[in-house]
Amino acid sequence: MINKNSPVGVFDSGIGGLTVAREIMRQIPNEKIIYFGDTARVPYGGKSRETITRYSRQIVRFLQAREVKVIVVACNTASAYALDEIEKETDIPMIGVVKPGARVAAATTVNGKVGVIGTEGTIGSSIYSRYIKKINPQVTVTGKACPLFTPLVEEGLWEDPVTDEIAKRYLAELLDIGIDTLILGCTHYPLIRSTVGRIMGEGVSLVNPAYETARELRRLLEEKSLLNDEEARLGDNRYRFYVSDAADKFKRFANSIIKYGILSAEIINIEEY
Repeated sequence: MINKNSPVGVFDSGIGGLTVAREIMRQIPNEKIIYFGDTARVPYGGKSRETITRYSRQIVRFLQAREVKVIVVACNTASAYALDEIEKETDIPMIGVVKPGARVAAATTVNGKVGVIGTEGTIGSSIYSRYIKKINPQVTVTGKACPLFTPLVEEGLWEDPVTDEIAKRYLAELLDIGIDTLILGCTHYPLIRSTVGRIMGEGVSLVNPAYETARELRRLLEEKSLLNDEEARLGDNRYRFYVSDAADKFKRFANSIIKYGILSAEIINIEEY
């Protein structure tokens, strides 16, 4: 039997999934979180389905060993390539970041033109398009890979002329076709939401899958009677972070976006799982 006071497991190919963890902290503050960032093997975006599935399976085993009650795949590429397969292999409930964002985009668009920006892997998988078209076959979905956004975000260049210029080039074709809804299809992208929003203009609604995934998680926990009913106490170590490499860099980035004082990130040899 799953213990409702057990932690939520969250994993990503690196540090972008921290935007999902941050939304969970905001929206479901009683929940404990175990986060794993696969910083030794990032990025996942250009890797094969088989490799991403193998990596994801190892991480799920690690989280199972930590007795998590639910697993959030906070990586668009892993959600696209691995989630359907690995969730069949465990009794632990799992959710990804793609379906929640796709549902909101399908409900939001008025003119039936939705754009998706993400890694080459996410865009190449057409996963958002498939989910949206299941909901509404009349919607046209246009994907645009934006590979430079991730390193710009990780360098902290969230509000910078260089990021503005790159964003203008990437987003030009989506503006030209007249989309009215844009999915931020990579967990790094919410950190440059203001830049993207400024370029796209007020007529385009931005969908943040990190935010929507936290809402979906709350619904799942309520449905399965797994919401943590223990309020956080001062000094509680409610959030634990693990990485496969570069713990200091991870900790610096984490502390720049999560204001809870991340004191440590433990390095794990994920290949052992």
